Amino acid sequence: MNLNTIVEVKRPKAFDQIEWRDGHAFLGGGTWLFSEPQVSVDTLVDLDQFGWPALTVTPQGLEIAATCRIVELHDFRGPPEWQAVPLFDKCIDAFLMSFKIWNAATVGGNVVMSLPAGAMVSLTAALEGVCTLWPQNDPPRQVPTVDFVTGMHTNVLQKGELLRSIMLPASALKKRFAMRQASLTRYGRSAALIIATVDDSGEDFLLTISAATPRPVHLRFPKTPTASALHRAIDERLAPGAWFADVHGSAPYKRHITFFLAEQIRAELS
Repeated sequence: MNLNTIVEVKRPKAFDQIEWRDGHAFLGGGTWLFSEPQVSVDTLVDLDQFGWPALTVTPQGLEIAATCRIVELHDFRGPPEWQAVPLFDKCIDAFLMSFKIWNAATVGGNVVMSLPAGAMVSLTAALEGVCTLWPQNDPPRQVPTVDFVTGMHTNVLQKGELLRSIMLPASALKKRFAMRQASLTRYGRSAALIIATVDDSGEDFLLTISAATPRPVHLRFPKTPTASALHRAIDERLAPGAWFADVHGSAPYKRHITFFLAEQIRAELS
């Protein structure tokens, strides 16, 4: 789509060269930005010139640049001890998008969109990702992905603040995982996307509920819980009014399917 309100495209070489004001918008992949009119935007700030490495492996884990293309994450093959890396492809396959879009869409763009069914939100929250944010005229700050998203299309970003990267810790990448996704139609948006991780000893069981709720939800247990303990924990954490209802599923349906899928995952990882 042609954005006929845009009068300038800025291509800064560094973040401190940006003089932010109302009407500016960061441009990463642009797959959403160019999909509909942006009537309040007159200037695009292109992040491509920053030249951030898409994926950086360190002893601490995997740093994913906000500008990392989905295809780059799809093609990543990590160290053999990172058992959770195949989860990347499973979450990417849950995207409501053509595989052709993978070449342009970015991980950061999906996270910043902060939609309940955002597959990169689900992935990075489940693997205990920590977002590095660059505010305007302030030091960087770090926020876990599970806390970054605050609701439907809302997050903690302040005006002019930029998502720089997401760090997935090695401790999470080394864990075993199980994932289930449900949709009302074969290629439709996720009504529920449930992921659990656990270490090889059966300890540190983490269940992440997403798509069925406005924001991702963590439930952590010292070890793999029993079926009744898991059911009780979900019921206590998420009241009947806490579920996200839309055309892709009613709240009672999403609640029911979450319990069903969570038990499948628990049994698989037991």
